[in-house]
Amino acid sequence: MEKYIPRCFKAPESGFFLFGPRGTGKSVFLNTCFPDALVVDLLDPLLERTLSARPEHLREMVDGYRGSTVVVDEVQKVPELLDVVHHLVEAGPGPRFVLTGSSARKLKRTGVDLLAGRLVLRSLHPFMAVELGAGFSLESALEYGLVPLVVDAADPRDVLRSYASLYLNEEVKTEGLVRRAGDFARFLEAISFSHGAILNISHVARECQVQRRTAASYVEILEDLLLAFRVPVFTRRARRATVSHPKFYYFDAGVFRAIRPSGPLDRPEEIAGAALEGLVAQHLRAFIDYRQEDSRLYYWRTRAGGVEVDFVVYGPRRFWAIEVKNSSRVRAADLRALRAFGQDYPEAERVLVYRGRERLVREGIACWPGDEFLAALDPDHPPTWQ
Repeated sequence: MEKYIPRCFKAPESGFFLFGPRGTGKSVFLNTCFPDALVVDLLDPLLERTLSARPEHLREMVDGYRGSTVVVDEVQKVPELLDVVHHLVEAGPGPRFVLTGSSARKLKRTGVDLLAGRLVLRSLHPFMAVELGAGFSLESALEYGLVPLVVDAADPRDVLRSYASLYLNEEVKTEGLVRRAGDFARFLEAISFSHGAILNISHVARECQVQRRTAASYVEILEDLLLAFRVPVFTRRARRATVSHPKFYYFDAGVFRAIRPSGPLDRPEEIAGAALEGLVAQHLRAFIDYRQEDSRLYYWRTRAGGVEVDFVVYGPRRFWAIEVKNSSRVRAADLRALRAFGQDYPEAERVLVYRGRERLVREGIACWPGDEFLAALDPDHPPTWQ
């Protein structure tokens, strides 16, 4: 795609951190929104070396700039710049600062909280269906995902294959995050089987032949690199005993498909189902973040009987229970979990997302085709499901 695709993300009027995995379009977005900004691109090796040696050089660059916005791209490359930015913000008045990052690990260690309250935290996600409009294809999204770097590529399959190795080589090896890259590569594959499932770190550790604490640290690395996230269980005013462990997701359905091994023993519908659930998860995360309202994403699963609702969006303005099925028909059994959730939480709007073509209402449950459901998640115009 050659032309810029407008994003649902709205830049705050004040300074802000913009986090997001590599390839999600942070630089393109900021270059479009702030064409006259002073851009400090830390992916430029020469500039990175200069500022690593003399972080105060940033002050000199800002002093020579007469515009209103300074963008520091990939600030985790030189986290010492946070001290300089903090001093400049405190000294004011001056330009607003926009700091981007694709890794939170170094920033957490060096005090991103130092600027909290002065620079707000925001996230940029892969494309949403509503952003692509008529260009959105559910089949393509399930196969290749919605990372702009991949969507824009002439050969998305090839770019997707190299995406995980990009992080492995540039972030994991370069930053010295793990001692043995081979162990981490096996872990990436092993944990892909947990995508859309309750995370059992002991089981993952056995699969990739590392100690449990090592596997647990690898999960934290994935989260710090913004490549994965965990969804906690919903327990608010629970009437039934619920499980306690979170579910795990790669941040993009295409990245999951690229990392997940497949062969004669793997059922294609199982992989496709996990990809669909992940695609819904990443849209819900983006919707919540871009709305900037006090809602959170959960799932619900009972201890007795293992009744599970894939997603619960809960906050002051909305209470949704969402079940995802990779099937073309709505069967009575597909409604079982939402039916149970409605008994415990009659206040919730309940939605079944499936691969059919018709919008239906069964037993008070809205049943939406997957592509229409995703397209309806417009942060500027929140949907109602019935």
